Amino acid sequence: MYKRRVAVSRPGRGRLRWALAGHAVRLLPDAVLRRAARRGAGASTAKAPPFADFVRFLEAAGPAAGILMGELDPAGPVSRSPELDAVTVRPLRLGPHQVPARLYRAAGLPARAALVWVSGGAFVAGGLDMPESDWVARTLAAGGTPVLALDYRKALNGLRHPAPGEDVLTGWHWAVEHSAESLGVPPERLHLGGASAGGNLAAAAARVLLDTGGPLPASLLLAYPLVHGRLPEWDPRALAAVREATQDACLPLDWIADMCVNYAGPDHLLDPHAFAGEGTPPEDHPPTLILACENDTLRTSAERFAEQLEAAGVTAVLHQLDGAAHRSLDRPTEPDGQQAVDHLATWLARA
Repeated sequence: MYKRRVAVSRPGRGRLRWALAGHAVRLLPDAVLRRAARRGAGASTAKAPPFADFVRFLEAAGPAAGILMGELDPAGPVSRSPELDAVTVRPLRLGPHQVPARLYRAAGLPARAALVWVSGGAFVAGGLDMPESDWVARTLAAGGTPVLALDYRKALNGLRHPAPGEDVLTGWHWAVEHSAESLGVPPERLHLGGASAGGNLAAAAARVLLDTGGPLPASLLLAYPLVHGRLPEWDPRALAAVREATQDACLPLDWIADMCVNYAGPDHLLDPHAFAGEGTPPEDHPPTLILACENDTLRTSAERFAEQLEAAGVTAVLHQLDGAAHRSLDRPTEPDGQQAVDHLATWLARA
């Protein structure tokens, strides 16, 4: 088992360098940042900086960081098909914190199910314009499944759990209350899902609803989620194979551990309201689709959660995206991205 390093601020050149880099990015024109983002679009081999440095950079750069990482460009690097452009998008602000959200629907298509969707970003990054949110929502809506895509407050500048999860629950309750007029389905046909950190927030929201008697989703759809505060242990040879396949650019185990502490704090790593896999799932847990990327260090969390659900008698379907690295749904032009969204669409069509 790996040793946990807690992400703490330490004085030194590294801390100053990343903070200065963030401030420098903040000064660049948006057009320059978008050009840089498009030049790096689809690159999945860059190594992540230490998590604490990544947080310092994001806190200093503000919204400019999202543009640089290709998360805040509504045009995006991908040319949309006419079918996707035909989807209507309604911007919303939900809850007391006015969290951004978007409602995606295709005119003239009767809806059998609808989805509340939460994108990822290590709890500290991401937004509604990233493909993992916008492209996924447009694709599903174009196929007849209306989508409410949710943003949430990020775990930056001292903010932690439960704030991001509260925003997801706010979006879920809004969808339940407005399901017929806004999403075209009754509440019992609403599904909840998310990718990576968003998958965590969706699963944790379902656990809160289970424990408090709230309105449950018809099912959960979790793409390469992290649902354990302590990542389930890797077989050393399997981990070595992942590192070799990704040229050692997969998320390091200590990076993941620091991310969990940054999000939940050291006192909530075993709290199922923060990490749904930390605890026995109730028997009435919603049926769950789980997508796992083969070459992803988060894979053990997806696999373990599927095992936990099955042991509790819950319907759980695990699909592995062979050869895929983390964030498949952020790569709409790649085969693994299309395969991942197809799995979501197929599940919703059969629900």
